[in-house]
Amino acid sequence: MDKFLQIHLLTSYPPSNLNRDDLGRPKTALMGGTTRLRISSQSLKRAWRTSELFEAALKEHIGTRTKGMGVEIYKKFNEQGVSHKNSMDWAGKIAVKFGKIKKPLTQAEKKKLKDDKDLTPEKRLKKELIELEIEQLAHFGPEEEQAIWALVDAIIARGEGPEKEELNLLRAKSGAVDIALFGRMLASSPSFNMEAAAQVAHAITVNKIAVEDDFFTAVDDLNNGEEDMGAGHMGETEFGSGIFYIYICIDRHLLVENLNGDQELANKAIAALLECAATVAPTGKQNSFASRARASFIACETGNQQPRSLSVAFLEPVSERGKEKNMLAVAIERLQQTRTNMDKVYGPCSDQYCATNAHTGEGSLQAVMQCATQSATQSATE
Repeated sequence: MDKFLQIHLLTSYPPSNLNRDDLGRPKTALMGGTTRLRISSQSLKRAWRTSELFEAALKEHIGTRTKGMGVEIYKKFNEQGVSHKNSMDWAGKIAVKFGKIKKPLTQAEKKKLKDDKDLTPEKRLKKELIELEIEQLAHFGPEEEQAIWALVDAIIARGEGPEKEELNLLRAKSGAVDIALFGRMLASSPSFNMEAAAQVAHAITVNKIAVEDDFFTAVDDLNNGEEDMGAGHMGETEFGSGIFYIYICIDRHLLVENLNGDQELANKAIAALLECAATVAPTGKQNSFASRARASFIACETGNQQPRSLSVAFLEPVSERGKEKNMLAVAIERLQQTRTNMDKVYGPCSDQYCATNAHTGEGSLQAVMQCATQSATQSATE
């Protein structure tokens, strides 16, 4: 089985704000001395991992990333009649196995909560349960979640807290494809960390961009204008558009290892990830811009050679507009020419290559997905 799978995509997004910075502006980056739009890899991975497409393909093999597992455990204890004190104690002992939990409330803070007459019982409990939250997001595999709930059921049945050996809930290997692809870090239990098999670059536009402002107003439907013709609301939002280059590199050996040697599941994960990358857009401001798009060009490479991004093709921003060419056609040409030139200089940078071009109607997503998984399947059956 070839070690590396590299995927290159070109996706054109119309005016949009898919991934915002702390000021609400589209994220940007400087490249080749010009400003480009940027979508962070975190944003891309979350959009793919939480998409309906990914869930439909791998729903029994997807983990849960949360700080709030301890709270959920408390709720189950409490719903089954366990006292508040024991629910807090036992839920905390389980949650801390997956990460450091927040500091318990001080006696003064508890008294303040108790004396606050404006708080409803529900709001007071919510504040108390903060001390069951894990400080950092923890990624739970399906087997770990099953082990947690089995332990909770056992504790409820016997009415006694967890024994020390019962709290060995972490699993070094997992059947969670999202953990196997994107990794896991547990600061308090580093031996259960998992190295990510998939590397995802921040997507950048191949063209230089300018972030624009949209000043908008909203009309009050019941305002008949007799006294005030002004708008019911005014606002401003920023946006940009461009053709994004997206690069993904997957270590297939590591992916299979992370999945306990399950080659078939690894192939399913690769196929689902590729389809998501080609068809699922980040969710940012979709209600305002409906900026959904599919990749116009996808190239897949497999081989044992050291991977390389082809982003250098766009160091100089795409701007040419020939008689029968547009920016997308130029971007595709540049990507293919850069790959060809690198092969000339370094020798073949991959053993197998497949591409599909939605701009010209050549190839298909299925063919690229088959290329991405075929050599691995052949190796597994040899």
